[in-house]
Amino acid sequence: MIHSVIEKLRGKLIVSCQAPSGSPLNDPYIISALAMAAEQNGAAGVRINTPERIVATKARVSVPIIGIEKVVTEHSDVYITPTFEVARRVSESGAEIIAVDATRRPRSNGERVEDLIRQIQTELQKPVMADISTYDEALHAADCGAEIIATTLCGYTAESRGAKLPALDLIERLARRLDAPVICEGGVAAPDQLRRAFDCGAFAVVVGTAITGVDHLVRQFADVCERNN
Repeated sequence: MIHSVIEKLRGKLIVSCQAPSGSPLNDPYIISALAMAAEQNGAAGVRINTPERIVATKARVSVPIIGIEKVVTEHSDVYITPTFEVARRVSESGAEIIAVDATRRPRSNGERVEDLIRQIQTELQKPVMADISTYDEALHAADCGAEIIATTLCGYTAESRGAKLPALDLIERLARRLDAPVICEGGVAAPDQLRRAFDCGAFAVVVGTAITGVDHLVRQFADVCERNN
């Protein structure tokens, strides 16, 4: 049975409201405003990074928040909600769904992804969105009990480097194999790609940079100007 908060996302758009470190947009109030705009224009959920920004967003939107906290260290490539203590912060800030890196890569504290998923579910009582990069990682995360499988990290790990994004072939394979909802995240840049993701069996689709990536979008246009001068 699919968790009720997850069911709200079925067939819908989720907007990732994030901004690069150093960007003037990377401010809790501005991130929450982007989330409000997403909700007002039809998004069924938002994905928000850091407890501070989750708290600000929670106060202004009613749609489910998929919460993460990116923690970069020199000891591991795993950085999306890498430990249970980080997951606890995300949960306590108000996120309804906790997204974690569910790849098989080594973690700096030796914590195993199967233990992390179980702890979040039992101690925090929140569903887990497993961010994976490969088919085998997805199967493992599903076996570990993750309520959602997402293609977030496809193309961003050594194991998936060079993958074509959005990962529609992976979505199609997983949707045929798994009972858990499969969410397409990563590389969706246009409405037609979103439509194709649903045609391939996606439960929901996350769009980030194409909607909220103002820094990236301005840079693309500015680069064209520079090349013409």
